[in-house]
Amino acid sequence: MTLTPAPDAAARLPGEAPSVPPSSAASPFPSASPSLVLRVCCEFGLTAVLLLGVVTGVRWLFAPDGYGGGGAAFAVLGAGVGALLAVLMLSAPGRRSGAHLNPAVTLALWRLGVFPGRDVLPYCLAQLGGSVAGTWLAAVVWGPVVARPPVGYAAVRPGPGWGEGAVVAAEAGVLAASALMLAGLLARPVGRRLLPYAVGLVTALVIALLGPLTGGSANPARQFGPALLAREAGGTGPLLWAYVAGPVLGAVAGSVLGRRLDRQLGGRLGARLGDRPVSPRET
Repeated sequence: MTLTPAPDAAARLPGEAPSVPPSSAASPFPSASPSLVLRVCCEFGLTAVLLLGVVTGVRWLFAPDGYGGGGAAFAVLGAGVGALLAVLMLSAPGRRSGAHLNPAVTLALWRLGVFPGRDVLPYCLAQLGGSVAGTWLAAVVWGPVVARPPVGYAAVRPGPGWGEGAVVAAEAGVLAASALMLAGLLARPVGRRLLPYAVGLVTALVIALLGPLTGGSANPARQFGPALLAREAGGTGPLLWAYVAGPVLGAVAGSVLGRRLDRQLGGRLGARLGDRPVSPRET
């Protein structure tokens, strides 16, 4: 679950004009921002690395020949994935693409007005493709144990007593809160600098606290590759639709609420989100 927008000088809230003209020397954007092809390739590669790390963590924390699972395993996994996300966001490829690594985050950034709508589909396809590639690569590296229970390609499943509706609601709540956090952080320069660390911390908490309950995915790309490969291996379907629908619904709802709050507060969250889009080089 990462929350950094990619550069686009034309992105702004509907009906609002930029306070600084794009041609101005004060513009924070380079004269030639990274091409869409380059940014999409970065999203693919970064998501693949993320899933490689996730599956590797699950393999060594939950397999019988590893740590063996348990409540502490989710906390360790969360800390590792959170740290990995922060590193990926701060890396050179992460700064080029914005390191969304999450289709729901891409949708939220678009609805907040800081990401161009024409780039949403390419980014989402790259993230889903990277999810499959990273999961497959982990299976190649670690062997058949990745396909067998309890690892099962690291596909998340709800705990006892958690039905499909409860999973959707929990996943939606996480992304709605994340979209609001995104709006608040992106509104201030200091918030943009803290964004990678905030994302890492939130991700660690979600996995540690919700992992034993709902699975703690909060990212359609996190579940897509593992669920796809688990089905191909003859495993049971791990509720892919719920882990896609929940984050998407929450991201849209949270971004709409974030925009309304910003307007009602008259920009007191900081510089208005629509005044100037955020370059990944500022994070």
